[in-house]
Order: sequence, then structure tokens, then C-alpha cells
Amino acid sequence: MEKKDISFSPPDISKAEIEEVINTLKSGWITTGPRTKLLERRLAAYIETGNANMNTEDSIEHWSNRVVCLNSATAAEELNLRILGIGPGDEVIVPAYTYTASASAVIHCGATIKFVDIQKDGDPITHAPEMDYEKLETAITEKTKAVVVVDFGGIVCDYDKIFETIEKKKKLFRPVKSDGTYLGDLSSKIQRVIGRVAVIADCAHSLGASRFFRNEKRYCGTIADFTSFSFHAVKNFTTAEGGAATWLPVTGIDNTEIYKMYQLLSLHGQNKDAFAKTKAGAWEYDIVGPWYKCNMTDIMAAIGLKQLDRYLNLLKRRAQIIEKYDNICDILGINHMVHHTDYMDSSKHLYPIRIPGIDVGQRNEMIKKLAEAGIATNVHYKPLPMMTAYKVFGWNIADFPNTYDYYHNLITLPLHTLLSDDDVDYVCANLNTVIER
Repeated sequence: MEKKDISFSPPDISKAEIEEVINTLKSGWITTGPRTKLLERRLAAYIETGNANMNTEDSIEHWSNRVVCLNSATAAEELNLRILGIGPGDEVIVPAYTYTASASAVIHCGATIKFVDIQKDGDPITHAPEMDYEKLETAITEKTKAVVVVDFGGIVCDYDKIFETIEKKKKLFRPVKSDGTYLGDLSSKIQRVIGRVAVIADCAHSLGASRFFRNEKRYCGTIADFTSFSFHAVKNFTTAEGGAATWLPVTGIDNTEIYKMYQLLSLHGQNKDAFAKTKAGAWEYDIVGPWYKCNMTDIMAAIGLKQLDRYLNLLKRRAQIIEKYDNICDILGINHMVHHTDYMDSSKHLYPIRIPGIDVGQRNEMIKKLAEAGIATNVHYKPLPMMTAYKVFGWNIADFPNTYDYYHNLITLPLHTLLSDDDVDYVCANLNTVIER
């Protein structure tokens, strides 16, 4: 068999994205501007309807102020927390099995992380590393303000169970009091209206994924109270770097007010962005808070607009690759996640496999052997309680046995839309060889 060079997760960039970036550069508008606003509207439509090619310009007002594009999913998650008013003295529950961004945003806000173990071997049907919901219920205290839920690999968590669990502890919830600032007033109002621990979805992997929630099909971004998405270069949908935040409507609060707060937080607290300041005589602005700089540029949005044009076809191709992987894993007796059920359809972002009966050393040797065959693989993820940054807070992986057990024999296979059928067959054949050895 002739050796191939199989990358793990290169971006799928076509001529359309390149031409749109060139047009953006030629337009003279390269920071946050018309393309960013258009991408926000089109994402809002896609998240609500599943239609990636809707003409939102016939209903600009309807689709505006629903999604805010930023420079990363980490920024989106942090701003979600800050708009909720989460800070020192508050606790936020995070699954121990996730990437650092799910937890670091909590630390940035000055709040305390409470890690929770996952279910043994993951969800019994999808096998995704979902949080243990009994442990989630136990972890909720009067200090708990939010739980971060991670749709790992694009597989949507059991939000019915999550909300049911949180509702059981509703009497413990104490909304934050306003500190008298504009942000403090908004945060206090949102917490009072929600009236319980907030559900924040880390949907870095799951743009376009859906699940039946309360007996209705819902897309990620329309289930949790607040949601963050990632558009990093390795994601299904990319803007090179980038991300977005969205939220469910809050009774008594206009979406425009919440959207405006995101704009303030992401643009130094400046009450006019550069796009607004181009209007005749509209140079003057105020700084209403000493905040952050994490806006998306029109160059990034240009990539995203053309990615969105192609996105449904990209998801179809991922499904074809997964079908081939599922077949070889079932033949070899390898555990894998289930990306489609009667009630859930994932975004098919990652393909982790778990090899029965091996230890960490054997897993690492398998990764090395696949690399020698030209196949780049990965591990998603080394659990956070094993990382230096979190061990200093006193976390110990020994307290999360299910998390460690899920990780120790896991390998993530390459899954991206630049793989040909021959490439996928090559990965399957070499996986078979390595397993036999």
C-alpha cells in the first residue's frame, strides 16, 4: 500500500472564500462592518431554521440583534458569563471532560469552577462523554449561578435532563443584586427573570446540530439560555479564528438591549462601533465601561459567509466519512460515538474511538504507528484536572474516575471534508493493521 499523508483537520477553503476575502480587502472595509452584520443575521436564521441559505435581507429587522460574532468562542463564553453577571463568589459547574476554554472563561470572570465527572463510558446511546447528571444535581449550591454544558464532538447533550435537574434545585438560586451600573442592572434583571441556575451551552463543536427538546426539534443555539460557537480553523465551519454568542429571548428585555451589551463588552465599552461612526456627523462616542476588544472583522466574516453557503454539503460529506468509520469500528470491536439517532443529529465534528483493553502507553504507541503510516490523529481531550493550570486549584484526576477511564484509551481519527474516499479507506486499513499488531 502506497504511503499517504493524511492531515488531521485542515480547513476546507474554496475559491469562493478566497474571492470574497479579496472583495472585502478591495472594499476598504476590513474591520467590523457590513459583512459581519450580514453573517450575524444569516447565522441567526440558520440556527433557528436549519436553512443555511436563507435571504435574511428581506427581513433585516427580524434577524438582527440575535447573534453576535466575535474573535473566538472563548470570548463568546466569557461575555455570556459577564452578561449573566457571574463573578467573584459565584460557582459555575463544568464537566471535567472538556477543552480548557470551557473552564478558563469562568476563571477570567473571577468565579469558582466546580468540575463534575462524566457518566461511565459516556451517554448510554451516543457514547459521548456527557456529564453525570446525578453528580450535577449534588454539585448545585446557593452559590451556583451557571452550568456549562459541552456538546462534545457535535453530539447534543440531553438538555431535557439538564433543565429537569436544575429545576429541582431552583429554590437554592439567589439572583445577583445590581451594582448600579448599566451592566449590573442588565445582569440582575436577566438572573431574576431566569430564576434558576443558567444553562450555558459550549457549542464549539456543534453548529448545525439538532435534538428533540421538550418534544420539538431544536438546533443548537435555541436550547440553552446562552450559547457559544467556535469558528476556529479546525472546526466544520471556519472564519480562520472567530466565534459567536447567542441567547434565548429574556422576558421583559428587548434583544436589542442584550445585543448592545455584547457590542459594548467587545469594543472597549465604546458605544459606537466604526461602522456606526461612518454616518455623517456621527464621530462622537462615549466609553461606558473599561471593557474588552474581541470583535470579529469583515475579513473573517467574508470567509464565514461563503462557508455558510457550502455548509450543508460539508455536513453531508462528513456523514459519508463517518459511515465508513462506523463500519470498520464495528468490525474491529472498537467503541465509537453515535452521531445520529431518532432524536438527535450531530454536526459530526470529531470521530473519537476507544480501544478496549489498552492502557495509555499502548494508546500512545498506536498513535505513533499511525503517524508512521502518514496518518495524523489526536486525543480529545486530556482531562482538565490533569492539567497544571487546574491542578494548582486543587483538582485531582483521581476524583474523576469516569473521565480518566474515557480518556486513557481514546484516539481521535481525522475527520474533514478534504478526505477522499481513498484517504478514508487508507485510514481504515491502517487502523485495522495497528489493531491486529
